[in-house]
Amino acid sequence: MTKESEHETRKTRIDKQLQAAGWKIVHYSAKLDVRSLQCHAVEELPTKNGPADYALFYGGKLLGIVEGKKIAVAPKNVLDQAKRYSEGVDNTIGDWRGLRVPFLYSTNGELIYYLDIRDSQNIRRQIGAFHSPEGLNSILTTNRTASINWLLNNPPDNQYLRDYQKLAIAAVEKGISGGKHKMLLAMATGTGKTFTTVNLIYRLMASKYAKRVLFLVDRKSLAAQAVTAFASFETPRKIKFKDEYELYSQRFKREDIEDEDSKEKYNPAVMPNAYLTEPDDAKTFLYVCTIQRMAINLYGREAVTEEDEETSDGDFNKLTIPSHAFDVIIADECHRGYTSKETNVWRSVLDYFDAVKVGLTATPASHTAAYFGAAIYNYTLTDAIEAGHLVDHDAVAINSDVLMNGAFLREGEEVGLIDTETGRELIDRMEDEREFTTTEIEEKITSPDTTQKIVSELKTYADAFEAKYGRFPKTLIFAANDLPHISHADRLVTVCQQTFDRGDDFVTKITGNPNVDKPLKKIKQFRNRPNPKIVVSVDMLSTGVDIPALEFIVFLRPVKSRILWEQMLGRGTRKCNDIGKTHFVVFDCFNGTLIEYFKNSSYNFPIDPPGSDTVTIKELIDKIYNNEDRASNAKRLVKRLFRIDKSMSGKAREDFSKFIPDGDMEVFAKGLSTFFSKYR
Repeated sequence: MTKESEHETRKTRIDKQLQAAGWKIVHYSAKLDVRSLQCHAVEELPTKNGPADYALFYGGKLLGIVEGKKIAVAPKNVLDQAKRYSEGVDNTIGDWRGLRVPFLYSTNGELIYYLDIRDSQNIRRQIGAFHSPEGLNSILTTNRTASINWLLNNPPDNQYLRDYQKLAIAAVEKGISGGKHKMLLAMATGTGKTFTTVNLIYRLMASKYAKRVLFLVDRKSLAAQAVTAFASFETPRKIKFKDEYELYSQRFKREDIEDEDSKEKYNPAVMPNAYLTEPDDAKTFLYVCTIQRMAINLYGREAVTEEDEETSDGDFNKLTIPSHAFDVIIADECHRGYTSKETNVWRSVLDYFDAVKVGLTATPASHTAAYFGAAIYNYTLTDAIEAGHLVDHDAVAINSDVLMNGAFLREGEEVGLIDTETGRELIDRMEDEREFTTTEIEEKITSPDTTQKIVSELKTYADAFEAKYGRFPKTLIFAANDLPHISHADRLVTVCQQTFDRGDDFVTKITGNPNVDKPLKKIKQFRNRPNPKIVVSVDMLSTGVDIPALEFIVFLRPVKSRILWEQMLGRGTRKCNDIGKTHFVVFDCFNGTLIEYFKNSSYNFPIDPPGSDTVTIKELIDKIYNNEDRASNAKRLVKRLFRIDKSMSGKAREDFSKFIPDGDMEVFAKGLSTFFSKYR
C-alpha cells in the first residue's frame, strides 16, 4: 500500500486532472476577488463548515466543490464532506434544500465521484474526468425538463415502427426521465436494432434532450453499415436524417460505404476535430465511430495494442476532448469488447464521457449487465420467431469424427480485479469464456481428409436444396483459423471451388487478415450480388453483419463462447422475402456435439439437436388438444405455420381461404401465437 499523503495526491494527481480539464488552480487569499474568476479552481476556500479543498468558479460564479483525499481512501462516501461545505457557503447562485453549490465532486486522484444536487432524485456516480469550465456551465444552463416532458407526452408514432420497437424506445426514454445514465437494451439479432436506434436518436434530438450523440461500434464494416442506415432514414418531416441534422463519421474508402449497384451514392462527411475538442451547444449532430478510433483520440495509439483493419488508416491521433463532448452515447454490440478483459481501455472510453449511455445487444451477459445494469427491455429471439419477424432453423449433424465432448475444461466468470491502492477495477475475463485446448481439435477438423469429407457432404445438402427451391443457398462457413501458410480458411476456399466447380467467383474468403482485399466491399457483394454464393470466414462475419439471404451456416470452428455462438447463429435468422426464405440450416461438423454442448447453456437461442423434431403437424395439434406440454407444442406449431406460409402457392392460399381469412397463414399463425400466449 502506498504511503502517499493527501497533499502529495493533490499535487501530483488531482491538480493535474483539474488542469487537464481547463481549470486554473489558485490558492485562496483574503485579497482574492472571486467575482473576477473565470475558469479557476480555488484551493482552501473558507466556508462556515471548514475549508473546501477546491472551489470551482466560472464567470465569477461558484459552481462546484471538490473534496480530495489521499489515494488510499475510497472517495465515494467522501462526497458527504463536499455536501457539508456546500451548506456553509454564502452568496452563491442558489439554494437547493440547504445546499448552495450545485455540483459536487470527491476524488482520490484516480476515481472521481460526482453529484448534481439540484434534483433530489439524482444520485452520486463515478465519472471518468472532471468537467471543463464550459461543460459545467453548460450543465448549469441546460434545462432538460421540457425535453423529458416532450418525450413522455409524445410516444413514438413512426408508422414503420413495430410495437416492440416502440416499447424499446419508450423504455429508454422512461429510464432517462428517471435519471438513469446507463441502460441496456436487448433485442434479438434481426429485429431492427438499428432502425429502433435511429428513431430513438431522432426523438432525443427533436426534443432537444441531446444535441451531440455518439454511436459507437467496434468494426469499420458496422460503422459503414450504420452511417448509411442513419443517412437514409426519413424523418417525420419527410426529409433524410442527414438533411435535417448533421451526420458525421470517420473516413471511409469509397468502396467501403457505397454499393456498386445502387443508384444513390452517399459519401458521409468526416467529423471535424473541433466538434470533439470544442463542444458547442449550438450544434446538433450524430457521430458514428469505431471505439478503437475513439480510444486513440482519447489515449493515443498506445491504447490500441495491435494495428488492424479498424486502426490502420492512420489519419487520426490523440486529441484533447472534454468529458462533456457528448450528451448521449449508444454502444452497439455491447456484449463484446466494451466490457471484456482484452479491451479494458475500451471500457475506459465509455467511462471517460459524462453522458447517458445505452448499450445495444442481442446476447445479454452478466459482464454486460454488470456495466449497463439489467436490460430495461428485452425482445428475445423466441418472441421474434413466434411473431413472424424472424425465421426458424433446422439443424444438421455432419459426421467428421471430431467431437467437442470433453473439450471445455471450465466455465469462466467475469472477474473484477480491484487495485487496492487506487480503487480502479479491471475486468479480467468475459463471463462466458471457456478455456480449452484447441490444438488437437483444430488439427483434426482442419486435416485435408476431413475438410474434403465435410465439403462433399455439404454439397449433397446444397444440391438437394437447390433442386427443391430452385436456388443455391447462400452459405457462410466458419473456419477454424486463417493463419499464414496453414490457413484453414484458404484450404476450405480451394476445396469448395474444386468440389462445387462453379468458377472462381463462386467462393471467396472474408476475414480480418490484412491480405484480404477490400473486405467491406466483399461483404456488400455477398449481401447484394449473385456471387459469391459461399463465403468462408473466421470471425469477421460472426456478428453484426446483415445478410438476409443467408440460408446455410456451417460450423468448422470450435466455438468456446456462448455469446459468440448465439451471434453466429443470428446471422441466419433474418427474413428475406425477395427469395421466399422459409428457414435457415445450421450444420454442426462436430457430429452434432457442438449443438449438444450449447443446448443447455444457450438461453437466448434455443436450438434442438439435429433430428430431434420428427413430430408431424397433426401430432402437434393432437398434443395441444390433449394439453400435452401445450405451451411448448403451440410454439412449435406456430413456427411450422410461418414456414409453410413462405412456400404456399396461390392455389394453396385459395384452398385455405375456406378455413382461414384470405388463406393468409402468417396472419393465422400470429393469431394463434397471441391466443396461446394467454395460457402460458
